[in-house]
Amino acid sequence: MTVPVLATFARVYVDDLEAALPTFVELTGEQPRLRFTYRGLDLATVGDYLLLAGSEEDLAPYRGTHATTVVESIDHILRITERHGGEILEGPDEVPTGRNLTVRHPGGATIEYVQFHPAARATLA
Repeated sequence: MTVPVLATFARVYVDDLEAALPTFVELTGEQPRLRFTYRGLDLATVGDYLLLAGSEEDLAPYRGTHATTVVESIDHILRITERHGGEILEGPDEVPTGRNLTVRHPGGATIEYVQFHPAARATLA
C-alpha cells in the first residue's frame, strides 16, 4: 500500500512575512521554496515550516489548523477520513499550489491536506 503523505509542514502564524523569513532561513539553512498569496495571506515554505502572514482578522480562520500535509491524493485522504470518522471542515478546493482539504480527525487534530500540482510538487525535492 502506498503511503499517502509526502511532506508535513509545521504552521507558523506571523504578522509580517518579510520580517519572519530571515530567522527561518537561518534556522533551516534553506531559502523559501514556495511563496504565494491566498485569501489575504502571504505564505512561504522554508524547510519544514509553512509561514502564514496576515492580520489577526485574516489569520483567525486558520489558527485552529495544526499542520499542512502534502499528499499523493486528496481522494485517498477523503477515503481515510470517511473510514475513521473524521469531519471535512473545508474542501476539496482549488488553491494556488493544487487542491486542498481540511479535516478534523477523531481526537481533535485539524490538518490541511494538499495535493500539489506538478510545479509545486517539484519544490519538495
